[in-house]
Amino acid sequence: MTSETAQSRDFKALAVAYGQKYGILMALLLVCVVLTFANEYFLTTRNIVNVLRQTSINGILAIGMTFVILTRGIDLSVGSVVALAGVVSASLATTSTNAAAFGGPYPALIALGVGLIVGIGAGWLNGIFVARFNVPAFVATLGMLSAARGLTLLYAGGQPVPALTSGYRFIGRGDIFGIPMPVVLFAAVFIVAQWVLSSTRFGRRVYAVGGNPHAARVSGINVQRVTLLVYVIAGGLAGLAGMILAARTGSALTQAGIAYELDAIAAVVIGGTSLSGGVGRVTGTLIGALLIAVVNNGLDLMGVESYYQQVIKGALIVAAVMLDRARHKKG
Repeated sequence: MTSETAQSRDFKALAVAYGQKYGILMALLLVCVVLTFANEYFLTTRNIVNVLRQTSINGILAIGMTFVILTRGIDLSVGSVVALAGVVSASLATTSTNAAAFGGPYPALIALGVGLIVGIGAGWLNGIFVARFNVPAFVATLGMLSAARGLTLLYAGGQPVPALTSGYRFIGRGDIFGIPMPVVLFAAVFIVAQWVLSSTRFGRRVYAVGGNPHAARVSGINVQRVTLLVYVIAGGLAGLAGMILAARTGSALTQAGIAYELDAIAAVVIGGTSLSGGVGRVTGTLIGALLIAVVNNGLDLMGVESYYQQVIKGALIVAAVMLDRARHKKG
């Protein structure tokens, strides 16, 4: 009887561990199976490509957010940075005489480089406030959310930037061997981020800072530098996402990116990254972003109103946070 009890406990512990590690993947597969039977168009090549394309922008933002949340931070400004970087970059790659800036259009690489600099600059400012001046991340990035949106409106005069050059639009509408460029760029960002977090000294320091900042500081890690860099990464990736969005739509909009930070945070939390820091993987973020995109796509195919999508997304976030808290207390 004692042996059976021990075996039962071991089985339950194994099941719990397995569920914690692969639960989000199993949930994604389950949703895909249900939607496959619920709608004949879900599993078509065209729809799958569409889901991946929709995932790319939020996925890129979520990967940057993963770095920040791993260090116990948060970045509420990425949606506004998406708009700012997109508008500034697009203004250098438009054939519209009314919207062109500084005598443009310029080559696409120059416009894209400027957009990345804008995103990195916004992330650097966030990092400076958080790391050097000890401003709470929520407050610092909330301020940047407002400031970046205001700068976007001022720079563009509240007007969209249309007529983007073909070279610029390639990152949003082009493809490589039939794979859409947004998906290619998302895959590249994922591979690099996975390598950085799993195989580099900086990645180990990110986890150390998130796990215990005081212990990391005592062990010789420059906590301020690591904190600054994760916000720079998040800002740079927000800039990239903003340019992909502008290139995909063919026009940079000043209202672009509104509430994108919520989708990014949702993907990270649903993917298993702990809000307490130090625990999480980019692969989980990838699955979380895919789950959100698949659920939204499935509801669209079935004609469900978008309001329900917000309700379901909110429920997923709350459930993921409750699960994270339960695991944290148990640990």
